[in-house]
Amino acid sequence: MKAEIIPVGTEILLGNIIDTNSCFLANQLPLLGIDLYFISTAGDNQKRLVDTLKRAWKRADLIITTGGLGPTQDDISREAISQLVNEEPKVDEKLWQELQDLLRRYLGEIPQSNIRQATTIPSAKIIPNRMGTAPGWWLEKEDHIVIALPGPSDEMKMMWLESVLPKLKQRVTGEVILSRVIKTFRLAEAKVDELVAHLSKLPNPTLATYINPDGVYLRITAKAKEKAEAQRLIAQSEGQIRNILSPHIWGVDDDTLDSVIGELLRSRDWSLATMESCTEGLLSSTIASNQGSHTYFKGGLLACCDEAKVAYGLDASIMERYGKESTQVDSAMAQTARRNLKTDVGMAVGGNLNPEENSGVAFIGLSSDEFEKTFTHMLRGNRSRMKQRAVYAALFDLRKILVEEVQCT
Repeated sequence: MKAEIIPVGTEILLGNIIDTNSCFLANQLPLLGIDLYFISTAGDNQKRLVDTLKRAWKRADLIITTGGLGPTQDDISREAISQLVNEEPKVDEKLWQELQDLLRRYLGEIPQSNIRQATTIPSAKIIPNRMGTAPGWWLEKEDHIVIALPGPSDEMKMMWLESVLPKLKQRVTGEVILSRVIKTFRLAEAKVDELVAHLSKLPNPTLATYINPDGVYLRITAKAKEKAEAQRLIAQSEGQIRNILSPHIWGVDDDTLDSVIGELLRSRDWSLATMESCTEGLLSSTIASNQGSHTYFKGGLLACCDEAKVAYGLDASIMERYGKESTQVDSAMAQTARRNLKTDVGMAVGGNLNPEENSGVAFIGLSSDEFEKTFTHMLRGNRSRMKQRAVYAALFDLRKILVEEVQCT
């Protein structure tokens, strides 16, 4: 079965919102053995949306739309799908009564425009939405399946998992498609591609490389009649990749740097504190964003000026001797963070960023009873990108030291 996803909304085309729905669905379809070849975004224009649906009809068996099911005039997915299959939408009185009851209970009033959300066509079966007011549609016609889901991600995901996925599982009997992502760092994309070139030429599983802010990823995708066979193919390919890139692999699939570091810290029952200047709080925010970080991350100190560093207890003479930003200063910052928050490990990031020249330097300091380390990294890009790269550099440095420490025990 071939699928096409059609996210609907001018706000997506204008960049006002990010289309996370397509990303979610694109990850779900391979689990059913469904091939996704196109994602076609359409704005809030009925003619253009109908044209987009017609193109999808010619090249896909399954069409999934997201968005455009609200009560306003620019919510035109229902009308466009009705036009596609040449059926007249009419108000479903039972659905409209249920919707009125819902609106009365939660809003205390019933906007008449919501009646649009109670319209349906003969071919469509309603997909219930227990989180919102926009029910979805499931319709089958001429060997095609069209599924219309709302735009809010929490509603769309709930409806997919509860209503759509079980139904689709009954319809597909083809191959299973599974993927595995291997995450590497401090190797250029071209270098990674060269090292695994002989594996990239294999037809199954396939291998693709792509770059992310936290390194180069390799995606292994296997297709098989049974899930167990697809898993075997992926495991075989992953083993070959690890033999080649093992020193540079830091995670797989949903692993994040902060989650990996968290596990390493927990394995030694160590706590962490940070102090940062040029990254302006991004380091501590990144670490704290990991669920469960409170078990090992005590907090971070933000020092955007020299006076703040001194106020936290850093010896001003170090800055006078080595400069305001240097490895020596960052080593002292790491010790200051550790001392102030009484942790096992202190980590600091400082440096000089020059957005006008798209270049900069980051200094990393790490401190514990077992080690005192400093690192220097040259940065490129705009200010935001250099800050992000400085944070990732610090996290990779900490991971390297923690892995070495764990292996030594």
